[in-house]
Amino acid sequence: MADKKRRKKRRNKNHALIAALRHPLRREILRRMSDGRKASPSELAEELGEALSTVAYHVRVLAESGALKRDGEQQVRGTKQHFYRWAVEEDWVESMLEEDEEQSP
Repeated sequence: MADKKRRKKRRNKNHALIAALRHPLRREILRRMSDGRKASPSELAEELGEALSTVAYHVRVLAESGALKRDGEQQVRGTKQHFYRWAVEEDWVESMLEEDEEQSP
């Protein structure tokens, strides 16, 4: 019975991860985070040339799916800046990101 629950939990986690990876900006964020560094949404927004609100939303989706994990915070001008790090355990995700990168013009 416990084995069946583990398989169901893994299947649900994979579904959330697959759903999160449908968006190209989320895949690009993961590619940039795949080297193990930690980064904040504001750092990623600057690198990607995207609005902070857009990047923060996509980082949040990736964190909820288990692809990123929060790794600290820092006080910046009256607000907290959160940092995230790569948390993907499934090998197929890295393969998918590499294939995606090879196919882009």
